[in-house]
Amino acid sequence: MSATRIALRLAYDGAAFQGWQTQPGGLAAQDGLERALARVAGHPVATICAGRTDAGVHALAQVVHFDTIASRPLGAWIRGVNAHLPEGLAVQHAVVAPPDFHARFHASRRQYRYLIRRAPTRHPLWAGRAAWVHRPLTVSVMREAAASLIGEHDFSAFRSSQCQARSPVRRLERVDLIEQDELLVIDLRANAFLHHMVRNLVGSLVWVGMGRRPPGWLASVLASRDRRLAAPTMAAQGLYLSGVEYLSLSDIGSWPPLPPF
Repeated sequence: MSATRIALRLAYDGAAFQGWQTQPGGLAAQDGLERALARVAGHPVATICAGRTDAGVHALAQVVHFDTIASRPLGAWIRGVNAHLPEGLAVQHAVVAPPDFHARFHASRRQYRYLIRRAPTRHPLWAGRAAWVHRPLTVSVMREAAASLIGEHDFSAFRSSQCQARSPVRRLERVDLIEQDELLVIDLRANAFLHHMVRNLVGSLVWVGMGRRPPGWLASVLASRDRRLAAPTMAAQGLYLSGVEYLSLSDIGSWPPLPPF
């Protein structure tokens, strides 16, 4: 019997899991998903995702694919799987994908969102959902600094020492800073990201916003390729994988648009 390739779009609460990638104790998001898929499929299922996320990092639109010999309606891969998933993880959409579709290698762009709550005191309902900065941030100088990051660069100064990417070169297409009352929303879009790249970039932007460094400092750090010169890594809980784009929507059918966030 030939296998069918299914692509799913997922959302999950990063605080509920030990990251995306499977863990020996079975407490990763991938572990929970594969257990639920196996119950619906009636056989073991292995998944591949568009981008692995660390512990504490959330997803609004993670994409995965898997192969199955089970014949099920698409609704079974959504509602049926969700019935067996932990509370912090849910399938949002499912499509039948071409046999050669690959959630990771066929992705042409990825987008992340980072939330910063700017307030003098912490708020318990934002804990685990947004980073907290109690000092004022000058967003105009943060935008000025962010402009120097746009384009194709060697982002070695903003990659983790544990990063396993073969090349540090990435093409950063957008860095948007949007103020929504006490929230500062930072959206970044690139062809791909290095390990901790978003959190390290945001940390350096925050230093600029606080006045600890001038706007031009960020360009000099980028040119240095030296991680020691950049700011500390921002917390994981403010980070969201907010979108994955593919070269052709025909790769995975037509995804419904993401709701506003």
